Amino acid sequence: MTTLLVANDGGHLMQLHTLRPRLGVGDDVVWVTPRTPQTESLLAGQRVHWALPCPPRDTRALARNALACRSLFADHDVSLVVSTGAALALAVLPQARLRGIETVYIESATRLDAPSLSGRALAMVPGITTFSQSSALARGHWQFLASPWELYETAPAVERPVRSMVVSLGTQDGYGFRRLLDRLVPLVPDGAEVLWQTGGTDVTGLGIDARERVPSEEMAAAIRAADVVVAHAGTGIALMALENGKCPILVPRRAMHGEHVDDHQLTIALELALRDLCVSRDADSLKARDLVAAASRTVTKVTDPPPLHISGVRIPRQRSRRAPIPATGA
Repeated sequence: MTTLLVANDGGHLMQLHTLRPRLGVGDDVVWVTPRTPQTESLLAGQRVHWALPCPPRDTRALARNALACRSLFADHDVSLVVSTGAALALAVLPQARLRGIETVYIESATRLDAPSLSGRALAMVPGITTFSQSSALARGHWQFLASPWELYETAPAVERPVRSMVVSLGTQDGYGFRRLLDRLVPLVPDGAEVLWQTGGTDVTGLGIDARERVPSEEMAAAIRAADVVVAHAGTGIALMALENGKCPILVPRRAMHGEHVDDHQLTIALELALRDLCVSRDADSLKARDLVAAASRTVTKVTDPPPLHISGVRIPRQRSRRAPIPATGA
């Protein structure tokens, strides 16, 4: 019987993709996500139902996806639906519950102490099991599942010059982050090679070779080879940096500057900084020495994390062995 794995593109999909090996959902899986270079690359070779773009708080897009996704339940013998959000979850999960299908919503790791709008709505739907990835949100409808950040540790390494960089501003339309680029471009060391993934941010006059989107496989390879990663404080790029052996510099977007709908990226950056998993800076305070500091750290990852029981049955935590993540950069 088929499991549907439902997530918006970007960080939501990256979280679900990272969680999947621990969820025990088997091999009969259909992914449900919008079609982008990231999702095509990340899900290459897997069964995918390409959803329509589903921006946050766009009720028309939500309704269109709800209609378009009805065929999933006719085409597949669905026994379980799992989602990490966001708006796409609202289009699919209530339909599953109306059909009596087991349905699980895992709140994004961006939400540390309060659920998202999608999470609040889905928690009120009878029969949907809701998990958080933050212990501070384990109350009411919410059960704590696991934190994605528990799998990683960083440690100092020999200081080295910055010769290659990856800069990622995410891909969400409608929210530029020119403030970071204006600060960062003059700090790039002479001769350094940079992959600039800038989404919808205006790069006029900066003199950089910017790309709106980069396939997931290409981005991961570039991160592995880079000396340092500088990014907006999104969960997707933070996970990808850590997965590929890099301690990222995370720069939160600010709602007061029109860079996002709210300040949840401040919370993400603070959470990872407190865990010593990133260098966190405001865009206006970034310095050249921060690039060197981030490049001079190594990342290790748990090699055998315990499985997660999304049926609500918890299992004891196991002590796990950590191993270095190989990096191909010089």
